[in-house]
Amino acid sequence: MKVSEVKNSRIISGMTFGFSGAMLAASLAGGAYTGTLPSLFEDLFHILTSPAPLVTDYFALGSLSAAFLNASLCGFVIAIFMAALPGSCHANTLAGYFLVVAHAFYGLNLLNMLPCFLGSLLHLHVLKLDKSENLHVCMFSTCFAPFVGELLFRYTQGASYVQGKPFLTVKGVLLTLVFVTAIALISPAILPGAKAWHKGYNLYNGGLAYGILGFLIFNFFYKNMGVEAPAVPVTANEVYDRFGHSYQLFGNCFFITLFVLCVLIGWYLNGRSMEGLSHLFMDTGYQSNFAKKYGMPLCVINLGLYGLLFLVYINVAILLTDGAGFTGPTFGVIFAALTFTAMGQHVQNVWPIFLGFPILSLLTALFNLAVGGESSWTISMQSHINSIAFATGLCPITGRYGRRAGIAAGMLCAALCTSTSALHGGLMLYNGGFTTGIAALILLPILEHYVKTPRDSMKQYINLKDMMTLSQGTVPPAKEHSEQDIPYC
Repeated sequence: MKVSEVKNSRIISGMTFGFSGAMLAASLAGGAYTGTLPSLFEDLFHILTSPAPLVTDYFALGSLSAAFLNASLCGFVIAIFMAALPGSCHANTLAGYFLVVAHAFYGLNLLNMLPCFLGSLLHLHVLKLDKSENLHVCMFSTCFAPFVGELLFRYTQGASYVQGKPFLTVKGVLLTLVFVTAIALISPAILPGAKAWHKGYNLYNGGLAYGILGFLIFNFFYKNMGVEAPAVPVTANEVYDRFGHSYQLFGNCFFITLFVLCVLIGWYLNGRSMEGLSHLFMDTGYQSNFAKKYGMPLCVINLGLYGLLFLVYINVAILLTDGAGFTGPTFGVIFAALTFTAMGQHVQNVWPIFLGFPILSLLTALFNLAVGGESSWTISMQSHINSIAFATGLCPITGRYGRRAGIAAGMLCAALCTSTSALHGGLMLYNGGFTTGIAALILLPILEHYVKTPRDSMKQYINLKDMMTLSQGTVPPAKEHSEQDIPYC
């Protein structure tokens, strides 16, 4: 099957508008479900004007309906730029879109996103760089949105700041402009270097690069200046308290509908068949662009299947252990889990990473039993639900080094995820990608030392005879792309 760049671009653009529209519909449905439609814009205003370090739950800060509306508005802004700029939409811009809408449920909003996004876009314009090719860098820079909210509303006000009663100061606006300018200049420069550290085995490259930068910025603004570190806003939300457990039903209905539609639409666009899906599942995910190699119709099917798998994991984790449940951040990371389904992630190379989390939980319980301690975490704690979505960015390790390496990668992320946000004060949104990058830096040298020739295909994991019933071989297994072929992320 011939892969068409034009068709890919149209499908990617259509997906961004489709997902944004689905979230708008969910906002209205959620408002009707919880009875918060009358206060929708008031709740949205509260989200827009509140500093929001990780992990600020926009369901509690505003409402279910307002959080979905915020995500929808952010998504439509990105989708409009993707469609309006000359040139094609690519898999990396789709990745940027998913990261934006994911964090629009816990820390990013239309107000604190736009300065970072537009500042980076202006930088591309000044340097006369191709905006369509580099639009993903503008999207990734929005991970510093919590810094913008802090500088605008709290940082320069000190003790005079009162939560829920926002006002702007000249000093805050000027400081924000300086900050955004610095981010626009630095952001595209540090991404390639971070990729060299982990050699392409962490798909969330921006998480590692921006995590280290966020560590520097946080220490400068807070530790060095003697300013009190920001805290997650404390909110009392009677509607959220009353409907909290029911959000699981709402979330499952929304996401199951969305992901089943993706499978069906992908099947239809792929000539009403699953032809070629087996070859995508045999891809290691290392330095791989699924959209270029297999076409977006198969990527849409992969997204739907992977989304359903992740949703099953979340539900099982919540059912079997005590933890966060279907909060705003949980809704958000379900979107975040989809980020690289067109650039490396598929159901075959992510499930060992999923497995690493409960395995470490079991080992922790056994260790505590042996030494008389008490385990302090479960796989359904918010930090671990968030971490598992981003830990799957290490799926190339599974593809190239095997299932045991994938399980080890998951265990490492589970061990690290509760500590990394303290390094940047929760003001850099890609903490999961930061954790994943650190895990890659620890694990990769060990794997390279003991495994000299990593594999080029995952066919060892798949019964090829069975999978070929889905594909008659019209899409030959493609060679891995070189690093130069893959846009840095």
